[in-house]
Amino acid sequence: MTTTTGTTPAAEAAPPTHNWAGNLRYGFTRHLRPRTLTELQEQVAAEPRLRVIGSRHSFTAITDGDVALSLAGLPDDVEVDVDAGTVTCSGGATFGALAASLEAHGLALANLASLPHISVAGAVATGTHGSGAGLGNLATAVRALTFVTADGALRTVTRGEPDFAGAVVHLGALGVVHRVTLDVEPAYEVAQTVHPGLGWDVAEERLREALGAAYSVSLFTDWGPAGVTAWVKRRVGTDALAGTTGDFLGVPAATTPQHPVPGEDPVACTEQLGAPGPWSERLPHFRMGFTPSSGEEIQSEWHVPAEHGPAAVAALRGVHAEIAPLLMISEIRAVAADDLWLSPMQGRDTVSLHFTWVRDQAGVEAAARVVEQALSAYDPRPHWGKLYSHSPAVLDSYPQADAFRALRERWDPEHVFTNAWTARLLD
Repeated sequence: MTTTTGTTPAAEAAPPTHNWAGNLRYGFTRHLRPRTLTELQEQVAAEPRLRVIGSRHSFTAITDGDVALSLAGLPDDVEVDVDAGTVTCSGGATFGALAASLEAHGLALANLASLPHISVAGAVATGTHGSGAGLGNLATAVRALTFVTADGALRTVTRGEPDFAGAVVHLGALGVVHRVTLDVEPAYEVAQTVHPGLGWDVAEERLREALGAAYSVSLFTDWGPAGVTAWVKRRVGTDALAGTTGDFLGVPAATTPQHPVPGEDPVACTEQLGAPGPWSERLPHFRMGFTPSSGEEIQSEWHVPAEHGPAAVAALRGVHAEIAPLLMISEIRAVAADDLWLSPMQGRDTVSLHFTWVRDQAGVEAAARVVEQALSAYDPRPHWGKLYSHSPAVLDSYPQADAFRALRERWDPEHVFTNAWTARLLD
């Protein structure tokens, strides 16, 4: 076992005032930033209510409250166990930092999100995902979680234990994730190509084929007549044509770097043009050293069963004119089914429909209602950290919703980790 200890940043003087995108103002009056496990346990045990705040990449009030607790003051303390095939780190570590530690040991994660800037615990708690029809969301890599519970005690759940499937995607409602243990595998290389001009006859009628044609596939579109642009990430040594600039479903690759949002400078994007490179530098769409995506934006995302994917795509094409004034770009991805109770992919292979909107809160809320209505026949599940109508009825799609409510009552009967957002959903 090898341990790599990160540095401890300086303390912040005031609570965070807004989320990453700037569309949400927080109501925090105090900000806890422990530097040691003992401090973390003492602070949690002393508070009647608190919420954990990570990389602030949520677009709703899921993390808001009176008291914010950040794990950023704790060292990453990355522990690699080659024999067990695992890595353990602080819940506050980012995927970018974790990847750098893994690369030093010749190891990798199976998947990453589009942004390496997000925290591991935050991504796990909300069921955040990358892309790949054969790959689960990021929470499916969890082997074990260690929580600090409301009384300051440590509680570890491990894959295969009774509470595990309920505790992984937990929406911050069970405790503070101190340590996360993830599955790892030998490092691998990925080659990325971008293919503009894929027509709707392919992108809709052959959607599952397109999304499953490489290790990771993302289809970017504005839902208009131009069709889609395919971002194709082939695993070297596994996927056909990996390391080349070959066609994708008959469409040639771009010969210059591209950005998912037309007109944006691609300098922030990961390397393309078929050049093989480390998994961590190709699976995300954006480089760690740059401001992710476009900056001032709002995001939404809904997940539908894979068999409904083509019909859902057709429905969204039908509302193109209504949402176009607010839309920067959309992304279509595939994610494999899992058994985690509050995972949006629980029990079903999924097509994920992502929307990057301009930063117009009222306008985007109206556009999101149009999208939800268009998708209503296809059992959509929203991304927990992105803008949606936040109706409590959304849990009707989750067979284990009541089991999760019972789990929360056992773990946190005083609702220390509840805020207005979780109360609306769970109470």
